[in-house]
Amino acid sequence: MADELVHRVVDNGIATITLDSPHNRNALSKRLRHELLEALDGALADPEVRLLVLEHTGSVFCAGMDLKESRTEDAQNQGINEVPQLVERVWTSPKPVIAKLAGPARAGGLGLVAAADIAVAAEEATFAFSEVRIGVVPAVISVTVLPRLQPRQAHELFLTGETFDARRAVEIGLLNSAVSAAELDAEVDRYARMLARGAPNALAATKEMLRTPRPEDMRTDFANMLELSARHFASEEAAEGMRAFAEKRSPSWVR
Repeated sequence: MADELVHRVVDNGIATITLDSPHNRNALSKRLRHELLEALDGALADPEVRLLVLEHTGSVFCAGMDLKESRTEDAQNQGINEVPQLVERVWTSPKPVIAKLAGPARAGGLGLVAAADIAVAAEEATFAFSEVRIGVVPAVISVTVLPRLQPRQAHELFLTGETFDARRAVEIGLLNSAVSAAELDAEVDRYARMLARGAPNALAATKEMLRTPRPEDMRTDFANMLELSARHFASEEAAEGMRAFAEKRSPSWVR
């Protein structure tokens, strides 16, 4: 619908979810939060969807919380629960998620970027953890951001609120790739094609493995990983993948 703030379009197994609230720099207003959660849940429940691309209209990917709206709400209605839900949906999605940024991201928007499996931005995009400069703490987004960043860089950027560019975002682990604006679509498509070659159950299990804390004891870790490996080696998905390899064809999940 034309008046939606979030659009979801599925094409060839890719669900493109677009933030479309340029009047407030795609800030996480109450309405946008609700629509984004619905779009994510719809994509995750759709068996035709293999991966998600989170993108935006306008010049800004996401400016974080809608501060104008927040000033008129009480603390219980400022997305305290909804923002963690959104970030967690992206982080725990069994389907790969690509964040595509043609422009800046700030504060809560960076929580979404960090939660995505792959994050690609135009070189012109800028970033900042600006919370301390308005008297708040980047607490919620730290859950997904800190696992991505080098500790020394995290201390600097969280405490200073300094604006940094896409090249530095790649260097510190916030982004996977920074390209020219003209190359952005092609770079996202390149990652999407690679992700689409992965088997759905194997991708979901690999994502879960990557985000699960590892036990300190190496024997326990090996035992857990052997069980995981054996379970998937014995699956029909693995059997199809190995048949396809032997027959020099693409497996059934590759469109």
